[in-house]
Amino acid sequence: MSHDVVTFAKALGGLSSDERYGEVMRHGRVHAGIYAPHHTDDQEPHDQDEFYVVLNGSGFLEVGDSKEPFSPGDILFVEKGVAHKFVQFTPDLAVWAIFCDA
Repeated sequence: MSHDVVTFAKALGGLSSDERYGEVMRHGRVHAGIYAPHHTDDQEPHDQDEFYVVLNGSGFLEVGDSKEPFSPGDILFVEKGVAHKFVQFTPDLAVWAIFCDA
């Protein structure tokens, strides 16, 4: 496949009311999904490096003792194996989650 396009509206609309993550595309060692946590973020460390692109909402990304604010348009990076979570986020939080091997 030479290209692929997934809109934010289509990805978010594809999540059921109880889902928080849905993969939207995969190419080689890179895959992307939409992540929209409900109330709390209880994700575990990942096996791949991860980029988040904030689409909606704001809050803080907590990594260890660090707590960094974020808002729409921001891009966040977390290295594989590192515990992290979104905290104090607005109910409309939605991000692209892009996983890749270094």
